[in-house]
Amino acid sequence: MLKTLLDRNANTSILLAGILAIIVGVGVARFAFTSLLPYMLEDFLSLTYAGILAAFNFAGYLAGAVFSIFLKDINTKVKYFRIGMILSILTTLVLATTTNETLWLVSRVIAGFGAAMVLIVGGAIVMVKLNVENKTKAMGIHFSGIGFSIAVSEIISQYILRDGTWADAWLALSGFAFIVTFYVIYILSFDKALKKDAVKHPLSMSIFSTYVILLILAYFTEGVGFVVQATFLPDIINSLEGLQGYGNLGWLIVGVAGIPSSIIWMRWAHSYGSVNVIIIAMALQIIGILIPALSTNIYLNLLSSALYGSTFIGLVALFLNYGGQLAGKNPVVLMGAMTAAYGIGQVGAPLYSVALVDYYGNYNSTLYVTAFIVFIGILFLLYAKKIEPMKES
Repeated sequence: MLKTLLDRNANTSILLAGILAIIVGVGVARFAFTSLLPYMLEDFLSLTYAGILAAFNFAGYLAGAVFSIFLKDINTKVKYFRIGMILSILTTLVLATTTNETLWLVSRVIAGFGAAMVLIVGGAIVMVKLNVENKTKAMGIHFSGIGFSIAVSEIISQYILRDGTWADAWLALSGFAFIVTFYVIYILSFDKALKKDAVKHPLSMSIFSTYVILLILAYFTEGVGFVVQATFLPDIINSLEGLQGYGNLGWLIVGVAGIPSSIIWMRWAHSYGSVNVIIIAMALQIIGILIPALSTNIYLNLLSSALYGSTFIGLVALFLNYGGQLAGKNPVVLMGAMTAAYGIGQVGAPLYSVALVDYYGNYNSTLYVTAFIVFIGILFLLYAKKIEPMKES
């Protein structure tokens, strides 16, 4: 077993390294911020500044997504993937060692860029390295790392918070990331540099058909649907009457529900078509978004967390995998373009969220607006199915 886990070309080790990479690049460098937000709000952060930090983080992610489109050969992708892992560690360490607002803003931007290198470029590396006939199902396992990233970062944070501060939690997370990164970098590389002409594919605008553009627009709305709860979910639950203190439990449920979700959704996509399954997942996500605005029942709000975790993670896997399939030999091109649209939604959503919360005094209007935007995404997909139903797979 140990020999397999140390084999760079074994599917088991490739998938494990991919999951661990997501835990570092997305969990530690991004989602841990959501987990620790209630504690930082009690100390020195304001909700408005937290929203600005989130927007800066997603701006960095957007920049990374656009940048990834122009990484043409696998050797360059490996280099920038490694840079993304290192940036994820260093930017987390900044949050542990200073409360300087300027440094936090800069670190959030850089962390976002690093997360894009890990999730998009790392995903492309995993897709290239895997030696399986059905990569859709295998990539479902890879993207389960998003669920693990939430659960693992939450468990580490809550363990440290029993006797320590949020700064101690950031320090522990950066230490964990540092240790894990050695294995990830070792596995997600190649025994020797590949010939560039064998893996280099020119950018082609021909893949951006009306069908694909509608798919990208739908993923933009999903970026909005993702980010509001990704940034504020614990605080949303804590703000409801009678539910103060349940926010972090809700966030842990998001991660746990998300772990198997991408595997399940990807299997369904293989059987019933990616676009059909994406529409169903987005409809369930809308229900989860609306629950906190309509009820203060603890069980319904924990169900909301489960719906959120089991849909947004699955949707990332579904969209990116489907985009990779449509792009053909250079999957990172369309994956990067889609993630850029997703990133634009991510940048704007925290800003309108805090503005509406400041104006109305609660999250209800934010949740209504977000649910409506995701619904528009469903309409985009329904129209895409109408114009080119044969592209669905």
